[in-house]
Amino acid sequence: MPNLTYTTFLRRLLLALALGAAASLPALAREGVDVGGNSAFSRLVPAESVERSATQQYAQLLQQAAAQNALGPKDNAQVRRLRAIAQRIIPFTGVWNPRARDWQWEVNLIGSRQVNAFCMPGGKIAFYTGILNQLKLSDDEVAMVMGHEVAHALREHARKRMGKSAVTQGAARLGGAVVAGVFGIDPRLTDGLARGGANLLTLEFSREDESEADLVGMELAARAGYDPRAGVSLWQKMSTVSKNAPPQWLSTHPSGKSRIAEIEANLPKVLPLYERARRG
Repeated sequence: MPNLTYTTFLRRLLLALALGAAASLPALAREGVDVGGNSAFSRLVPAESVERSATQQYAQLLQQAAAQNALGPKDNAQVRRLRAIAQRIIPFTGVWNPRARDWQWEVNLIGSRQVNAFCMPGGKIAFYTGILNQLKLSDDEVAMVMGHEVAHALREHARKRMGKSAVTQGAARLGGAVVAGVFGIDPRLTDGLARGGANLLTLEFSREDESEADLVGMELAARAGYDPRAGVSLWQKMSTVSKNAPPQWLSTHPSGKSRIAEIEANLPKVLPLYERARRG
């Protein structure tokens, strides 16, 4: 087999993945936002391995929080509130990712001043009290935050980031001389990366991923009967707490002004879904 340059190797890999992804996309029009298919890079990393790793890391986080008396009990008013909102959003997740229908969803609250929330692969959701208390979020705004974080999991942004890392590592370690095309990455690299090579709690997403999560999350919230216009007020509040230094939840996100503009531009696509859900 000839020794491929990294550029040629990457081009062949992406072409093969793109062709495979295009062949699997349904040719049906749908209501709501349009963000295209999932990244081809996510197909390089086993979903099962990522979800198992996420479950383990989430359990460790909850254990640490419980040890510090920072884990919200199930009868806590905010815990009940978060879980009620999640129960309305979760039924609409399967459209975006069929695997989500089998996820063991969890929603927990952790006592911390961090303005932060997340949803790990496999449906493991956590909110920090800081984001609720400092921003004084309404239910509609909580739904926008939750929808955004759930969208990261549904769109498999963690797998995408891992897949990109695997491509880089594979080319660097093997000089581009593995198999070209879809099987051009040594599976030992991708599976190892998924099983323990990435901290899913601190994995940073690209601005493209964040913008995509905004739109998908807005649609999820609207379908669940939460006002998608709350995305505007949410980011106005976020802007007020990030004047000096951005909180963790904002660190890799697009600017508040740009994302508000994108949310407003896409509101006509999701407001009918919200009105229909509200009429029930």
